[in-house]
Amino acid sequence: MKKDFRSELIQDLPADLAGGSLIAAGVYNFASAAEFPIAGINGISLIFYQLFGLPIGAMALLLNIPIILGTYRILGQRFLLRSVKSMLITSTLMDTVAPRFPLYTGDRLLAALCCGVLCGIGYALIFMRGSSTGGADFITLSIRAKYPHLTIGNIMFVLDVTVILLGTLLVSRNVESLIYGVIISWLLSTVMDRLMYGISQGKVALIITEHSAAICHAISGQFHRGSTVLRASGGYTGSRRDIVLCACNKKQMYGIRRLIRKTDPAAFLVIMESSDVVGEGFRKE
Repeated sequence: MKKDFRSELIQDLPADLAGGSLIAAGVYNFASAAEFPIAGINGISLIFYQLFGLPIGAMALLLNIPIILGTYRILGQRFLLRSVKSMLITSTLMDTVAPRFPLYTGDRLLAALCCGVLCGIGYALIFMRGSSTGGADFITLSIRAKYPHLTIGNIMFVLDVTVILLGTLLVSRNVESLIYGVIISWLLSTVMDRLMYGISQGKVALIITEHSAAICHAISGQFHRGSTVLRASGGYTGSRRDIVLCACNKKQMYGIRRLIRKTDPAAFLVIMESSDVVGEGFRKE
């Protein structure tokens, strides 16, 4: 087991290096020069950098210590070890590699967009390998462990706004920087959620019908999608009905909707968004 875990840590290194490089570039090369208030532990570390010139990466490691001690029981030893590795790599890249590249001093809106996109992609690469960069990530994933219906991006956005307000008050002290900070956080969470969940986004249809066999056969024949029949009864009438459950991509759902109306005009159809679909015909874990 230990050998397998060590092998997994080694396999994670490309994602850690790529993700850490993108985060370091977003924070140091774009956010620091424009004095943006960004979120998370990196945002707090950036405040210390802008006020006192302290290294961002080293400060982030120092601030992470009490957070690690407070959350390791919730997140587990394996996740902690993965995250410490990712954290060390990201912090090292932040203080040694990113300063070797020029700071962007152009349009602030472009700087905000680049910061949000780069950091969003970087965090997604690390999260998708079952790791994190520590700090607010530990708090975010601890909340998600207790409330799994919340997305990582949404939790991060709420926490981020708090740190952004603090950074605005202590460093830039103007509303424009606050707005840019919110834009960065929204863009970061959107890009991250899109990469983590949007790749396998789709639709789910729930079809209440008396002709479940015909509908399943039609969906399979025309769209090569499987379906599941659930036995149910009406809450008011008590009459027996079948519910056909079918997951598909967004393009196929339009055709499936028309097919259902043609096969059983009396069918009751509910179409829902699916943020992630895992299994045969979709993404594999």
